[in-house]
Amino acid sequence: MLNTLKSLNNCSGVSGREQNIANKILTYIAPLTDKVWEDPMGNLIAVKYGAGENKKKIMLCAHMDEIGFIVTHIDDKGFVRISPIGGINFIAAVYGYVVSEKGVKGVLVPDGGTKAGDIGADKVYIDIGAKDKKDAEKKVQIGDTFNLESNVTRIGKKICGRPMDDRIGCVALIEIARKMSEGCKHDVYFCFSVQEEVGVRGSKTAAFGIEPDYAIVYDVTGTGDVPGAKPMACSVGGGAAIKIKDNSVICDRETTQKLMSVAKDNEIKYQWEILTYGGTDTSSIQMSRAGCKAVALSIPTRYIHTGVEMIDMSDVEACVDLTLAFLREI
Repeated sequence: MLNTLKSLNNCSGVSGREQNIANKILTYIAPLTDKVWEDPMGNLIAVKYGAGENKKKIMLCAHMDEIGFIVTHIDDKGFVRISPIGGINFIAAVYGYVVSEKGVKGVLVPDGGTKAGDIGADKVYIDIGAKDKKDAEKKVQIGDTFNLESNVTRIGKKICGRPMDDRIGCVALIEIARKMSEGCKHDVYFCFSVQEEVGVRGSKTAAFGIEPDYAIVYDVTGTGDVPGAKPMACSVGGGAAIKIKDNSVICDRETTQKLMSVAKDNEIKYQWEILTYGGTDTSSIQMSRAGCKAVALSIPTRYIHTGVEMIDMSDVEACVDLTLAFLREI
């Protein structure tokens, strides 16, 4: 899984510009499933058909987009002004390397004399090393996207880098498909959604088209295991985080209890997740069409939406194992 993560992290995929990462995921998921397609929103969807009677539709979803920046202006000196796409922490982002969807590199820096507390979208720019506006426009155009340079680094027993949110969820889906060698009696849909970071948009249309009976969403979640963190039961290395609720959804109680029961029966490490902020694709899928039984298995992650997001691969493995056991018993 680590090699898959490194491969996916190396692909750009700012919300609304997911084609590069979609193409890479396609090379992994197509050989493992029966049919693959892209819907009008850009969601990449693959299905592995089951052989049982009275089959259910099971939707497994992870978003493939990432936060980033969009070019809004190029000044006479060739400096590039930007606007955020998704929830950018500008204090964490400044003085970092960025790269455009076209491969143009630059650095994100604040205006001279800007105080730390004032750093925001209107006080930063990207320096691509251009000598003037004409030179910059040869490399960058209005509407181009940039993202913080990706990386994957091992720190002790943890894995650190970006964008773990949510390439690690995509890795989990690919691994689940890889390990479903014996198949499943139900039809399992693997959805790699778009535009989650700007309002859980892609998963809404994908779920409307699939019309699932059950859905499991895979995404990162915050933790309470670092100095100064809000009290929270989740910790990195604590196992698969079974979501009870976040700021946008209350997960189906019957299904979350079933996940807990399956985890206990199969001795899979798990923990409960109640997130008091943020949201995931779970909310939009739950309310699509006439609704479905939607839950989420989260990967506890430190320092979300920075260049040093930190995870423990054992938590990802627990999510994979729990999903496979759940699919056998549902």
